[in-house]
Amino acid sequence: MRKAIKITAITLLTVILALLVAAVCYVIYVAVQYYRIEDDLALEVHSGSVAESASVGENYSIVTYNIGFGAYSPQYSFFMDSGAMLDGTQMTGKYSKGLSKEDVEKNTSGAIATLVEQKADFYFVQEVDEDGDRSYHINQMQALRDALEGDSTFAVNFHCAYLLYPLNDPHGQNTAGISTFSRIKIQSAVRRSYPVDSGFAKFFDLDRCFSVHRIAVDGGRELVLINSHMSAYDEGGTIRAQQLTMLNEVMREEYAKGNYVIVGGDFNHELADSFGTFPSTQQQPVWAYKLTDDDVAEHFSIIASKEGTGTCRAAEIPYTSGINYITVLDGFIVSDNVKVNSVSNIDTGFEFSDHNPVKMEFELI
Repeated sequence: MRKAIKITAITLLTVILALLVAAVCYVIYVAVQYYRIEDDLALEVHSGSVAESASVGENYSIVTYNIGFGAYSPQYSFFMDSGAMLDGTQMTGKYSKGLSKEDVEKNTSGAIATLVEQKADFYFVQEVDEDGDRSYHINQMQALRDALEGDSTFAVNFHCAYLLYPLNDPHGQNTAGISTFSRIKIQSAVRRSYPVDSGFAKFFDLDRCFSVHRIAVDGGRELVLINSHMSAYDEGGTIRAQQLTMLNEVMREEYAKGNYVIVGGDFNHELADSFGTFPSTQQQPVWAYKLTDDDVAEHFSIIASKEGTGTCRAAEIPYTSGINYITVLDGFIVSDNVKVNSVSNIDTGFEFSDHNPVKMEFELI
């Protein structure tokens, strides 16, 4: 009996030590694989433009859409999201990957078809997977290029090592980013690195960035298009405040040069005083911070809408109209030499993503 107990104890100890060694090796692997993409990185511009320059006084349109790496069909909830129902029940998302390759293909195709329908001059797209375990290695960037006309860029903001978490359905290894499309020639483009969390969380979060695109305007000035995706999982909003400071500095610099500036994307801030606007049986999310004109640089204003529908649904539970908390996180910031003619949220019923697209029509003055 004693011998059997001894053998069992040794076996258990060996297993525990093996697991500890494996855990340490994995942490070292993740740390070694981690790196931040350099700031001010020139982006390759894929040519396909149809016009050489923009013109003052002409009406243009731009759309921003976070396509959620093709995973967020209505029945999808994301494992990193959590929230509470009105009765206090705590909810946490379930999935780390798309439900299936077929579902990701359907969502990707649906999101791209929605973009094509807008017939816009410019597009900002976020959470675009180029190659990812979570999206079954569907190249969404190439699919966008195949569907949308014009010049395009791709700025990587997620290049993780193989993430074993959650253990029952690992997020895997992924390369993703933000993509920009223009029917007018992009003269040059750079990727700017946002400040990010410096703690252990940095190994699992996005390598946040924004991309700056220069388009010639008749008369010698430039239209500067900035595609941005700010931090979401940031308790206290400290990192987002640093990111906003950096973005404001770039906006000021470009305006001082006499340029027209449009910033668009997923700000992960509430943009349109939309709290409580849409029917819901969930509590207001604790991570949702307001962004107002007082927070942005002088000569700039926020352009967003809460008419009709919001732009982002809570993703810790599957989507059901009237249940999920909905707010406005997507929109634009424009300089005062850009006249906005309209802005509207495009109601997709959150069929293909946890976001709805936003379309703005504008002219340079």
